[in-house]
Amino acid sequence: MKTITEKLDLDTFINNFKNFYARDKAIDMMGDINQHFKYISALSTIEFPNIKEVPNLDEQLNRLKKQGVLSLEEIYAFVSMIEYFNALKACSLPEPLNKWIREIEVHEEISDIILYFTNEGNINPEREPELYEIEKALKQNKSELKDKLYRLAHSSTLKEYLVDTQVHFLNGEETLMVRGGFNKVLKASVVGRTAGGFFYILPQSIAHLKEKESTLLSRKEEVIYRYCQNFSVTLHTHYLFMRYINREYDKFDHYQARVIFARTFDYHFILPSKRKVVNLSAFCHPAIDKPKPVNIKLEKSVMLVTGVNAGGKTMLLKSLLSAVYMSKNLLPFKCNEAKTEVGHFKSIEAVIDDPQSVKNDISTFAGRMVEFAKLFDKEDAIVGVDEIELGTDSDEAASLFRVMLDELKKKGITFIVTTHHKRLASLMSSDDDVELIAALYDEEKRQPTYTFLQGSIGKSYAFETAQRYGVPEHIVRKAKDVYGEDKENLNELIEKSTTLEREMRLKLEKIDKDLKSIEQKKEDLENIEEKLNEQQRKAVATLENRYNAATKRALEALKVKESTEGRRLLNDAHKQKKLSIHAKKAEQPNKRVLQIGDAIKYRSSRGEILGIRNTEANIEVDGMKMRVPLSQLRYLESSAKKVVKKPKTVVNVEKSGRSTISIKLLGCYADEAIDKLDVFLSDALVSGFNEVEIIHGTGGGILKKIIIEYLKSYPKLQSFHGLKGSLGITVVHL
Repeated sequence: MKTITEKLDLDTFINNFKNFYARDKAIDMMGDINQHFKYISALSTIEFPNIKEVPNLDEQLNRLKKQGVLSLEEIYAFVSMIEYFNALKACSLPEPLNKWIREIEVHEEISDIILYFTNEGNINPEREPELYEIEKALKQNKSELKDKLYRLAHSSTLKEYLVDTQVHFLNGEETLMVRGGFNKVLKASVVGRTAGGFFYILPQSIAHLKEKESTLLSRKEEVIYRYCQNFSVTLHTHYLFMRYINREYDKFDHYQARVIFARTFDYHFILPSKRKVVNLSAFCHPAIDKPKPVNIKLEKSVMLVTGVNAGGKTMLLKSLLSAVYMSKNLLPFKCNEAKTEVGHFKSIEAVIDDPQSVKNDISTFAGRMVEFAKLFDKEDAIVGVDEIELGTDSDEAASLFRVMLDELKKKGITFIVTTHHKRLASLMSSDDDVELIAALYDEEKRQPTYTFLQGSIGKSYAFETAQRYGVPEHIVRKAKDVYGEDKENLNELIEKSTTLEREMRLKLEKIDKDLKSIEQKKEDLENIEEKLNEQQRKAVATLENRYNAATKRALEALKVKESTEGRRLLNDAHKQKKLSIHAKKAEQPNKRVLQIGDAIKYRSSRGEILGIRNTEANIEVDGMKMRVPLSQLRYLESSAKKVVKKPKTVVNVEKSGRSTISIKLLGCYADEAIDKLDVFLSDALVSGFNEVEIIHGTGGGILKKIIIEYLKSYPKLQSFHGLKGSLGITVVHL
């Protein structure tokens, strides 16, 4: 049975990608795909060292776990991985890549092993005196051997028997090539012969040099084995780290292969989204040599593709499934990255090939039923079905598949279906969750365009396709007569409908483009208005700050020296401020005056005005109450006006028998209460009252606490105390 990559024509693409791995492995990555995408994105922004090729070391790890001895090459494979991560640490890495690589800490014992190796993977002779002496002796012996053979090859005694004067290597042995009869002048052993009847000989005079070389090589192997034993013991001690470094090397190998593959072919990574959609823009299937870019949107549960034969319906199906497969495995591909979106699906199924099998005694239609039966065990999958009514009566199959598709949709399965028959398309066309796609045909050029129109049923153009591929014209004409004039007229109506819809869609696209332009201009004007409002708010804030500073200076002057005239002037300042506020409102007669109950827009949120005090308003936005300047609010004309009556704070000034007056601050906000209290006390001093009452209520005690803090710092205040028998009233002596 074919794999999903073979069905989607992705096997060559996958094999090309695997060539970028440092060692062979499957393409799927375990773990969080979002975290993998972050690492790949970070790695894509930098240049990094070329990764070293190493073999798979799972079997070597098992031997280490059992205290086995690894060969020098196997130990060097582990060393190569650690050296590569050390090289990465020397690079300037972006996050989160930097954090990951920095967390790989190599134990000092393992770092010491690394120092014993040369760049070629051999033990460095300079770190081992015995090995150094062996290497020196081997080099000298080799020189003597070469010199001895050279003299023999150029000796007059052997000259007439030599085929040439070169030294030939046979099975790792240095030999001379001679003719028969050489044994008359030279004692030697034959180690091989050529097809032409010549002999490869090893002269007896150099046999002792070969024996010496063999002895030296044996000593060298003993030294190396001793090192392998010691290194293996150390690696066994750090087995968990070696297993970890092996896994992390594979992980980085996945990332670097994808990044270099994308750079090589100018591909883009698409992270799967949470939506069950496949929206492709300028997508090119990697199996096609000179592809026509695909632009298609799959946002419904079923995409039903009809239209011209050999018009690209099957390749459209494969393109959609391939995009999902590549995105799911974070494999880059050619597309418009900014406009492409691919959703996440648990599995990908392709019902493409003819499942008929003589061996299993199964027909085409029966095979299709077997494949569809398996789908009832799937959830959140994307399934491509090519020529859905293949192998049976199209009308019966259309009814059957209509019901099955409806049921499978409920399990979260998304379908891409191609068909040449109109029956299924007509049955499903009324379903809002079905997207109709028509493969288009160029009537003038009499060939498919390999483009698609969404929202329409396409004509098959079977007769035109047959003629294009060489079927005689008279045969095609006779077939049309058999087919019938009525059905041909129906096909013409379908084609006209498709053409009209295509024209309509082009006009709608132009209208949408014009509308977007108008909306952009509107947004620009709103931004300008917002900037002007911001400038106005800053100017008003500056004036408010100046007023507050002047008021503060006046209060400080009163603290130094109290005067009735000063209090009067301060009260006049408050009155002038109120008059200036009314003047601001009068300056803008055409602007809507905000009122309690109005629906407003505050920044990017919608809300409602609960109360208005001077230049500020109490509003409710998304269930939260806050106080903001009126200048920052915008009236929403489309909303219905809702007047909310809020009890007003009433200040009753009553002269009592003991010459006291009172102020009610019940229900006031803190700053509102302080403002009213300040004016009230000023009026009391001007009027000559010696004792006043502040009615603040009990509640949570917050308002009372704020008032007491204010009274503690108020000038010309004799004392204050709570009214006996009432915690909600404070008596002030001036």
